[in-house]
Amino acid sequence: MLNRTALEALTRRPLPFLRSEWPWRCVAYLAASVVPGAVIGVAAAVAQVLPEPLLYLAVPAVLALSLFPLARFERLRLRLVDGVPLPEAPDRRRREGGLAIMTLFAMWWIDLIMVAFTVAGPVLLILTPVVQPGVAPEVGAVASVVGVLLLPVAAYTVTAWGGARGAMARAILAPQGSELSEVLRSRARLVDAFEMDRRRIERDLHDGAQQRLVALSMTLGMARLDLPEDSDAGRLVGRAHDEAKQALAELRELIRGVHSPILTDRGLAAAVRDVAGRSPVPVGVDVEVGRLPAPVEVTAYYVVSEALANLAKHSRATRGSVTGRVQRGTLVVEVRDDGVGGADPAKGTGLTGLADRLAVVEGRLSLSSPIGGPTLLRVEIPCA
Repeated sequence: MLNRTALEALTRRPLPFLRSEWPWRCVAYLAASVVPGAVIGVAAAVAQVLPEPLLYLAVPAVLALSLFPLARFERLRLRLVDGVPLPEAPDRRRREGGLAIMTLFAMWWIDLIMVAFTVAGPVLLILTPVVQPGVAPEVGAVASVVGVLLLPVAAYTVTAWGGARGAMARAILAPQGSELSEVLRSRARLVDAFEMDRRRIERDLHDGAQQRLVALSMTLGMARLDLPEDSDAGRLVGRAHDEAKQALAELRELIRGVHSPILTDRGLAAAVRDVAGRSPVPVGVDVEVGRLPAPVEVTAYYVVSEALANLAKHSRATRGSVTGRVQRGTLVVEVRDDGVGGADPAKGTGLTGLADRLAVVEGRLSLSSPIGGPTLLRVEIPCA
């Protein structure tokens, strides 16, 4: 599996991680903190040479002018330990400035100390016979062995800190909420595209196949009138005429299922009454709402249609009801039935799909369906 971040690589199998480039990338990421360290050094040098009146102006000016380049630098070096693209946050400049300030005044020296202890320490132990020629050969050999044994520990330690440091930087530059918002926007765009396709299919069926079936049914009806009913040809044409009318009725039902023109023309209340009127189980409707935003109406209609289809197929109910009200800016729709209950999303009754559809418009779905019934499906959709 491709590792995108240092922390992901750290959780994989040990040997492939130790042979990978991630420890070296983390060393480079942390060692790059010499840049903000150098900025602090420049500010300190300026403080040493300037007289006191100018000191209070020059040092803050040096630090302030360095913030934007440091913010850009932080964003660039993050790629060493985190290869996931950063989503754009609406307050990007403020977040980058905050990260630059944190690095400048708190983190750079921690990074350099971590590199010094975890990397330089084992290296110096390995080179003990070279850097300390006066030490006993046995002591130098032992120190070198200890240094070699500490290298894997150093690799894990520096990668853990580098990965955590990168995760901290990502959390500041692009909080999880921005990624979640982008996911929700993507899902909303997909739902909108799906709804446009449904409407296009509905128009094509209505203006194409339905009109052809209407013309065919009329032609067969006229031919049926011209033929004796007791003749073979008359009976065949009559049968064909009946089949054409049945196909036309089924096509009209299919068109209503693909997209309800009543929903577009007259709103949710009329569309719910229409779908309830076609249910094989008697369904009472008490929906008193005006026109609502199109995504709210489409989602609510989709939920009611699916719920009534489940009611007819699975509930063994003798009666159902649909109520709908707008309460404090939220559309609340409840679908009840007196069936056997036991509705479970794991059984493939479409409840999971309803919850996913509602999540796009920030809606909520709650279900009460004990064994033996009754079943209550409640949907809340913000109307804003």
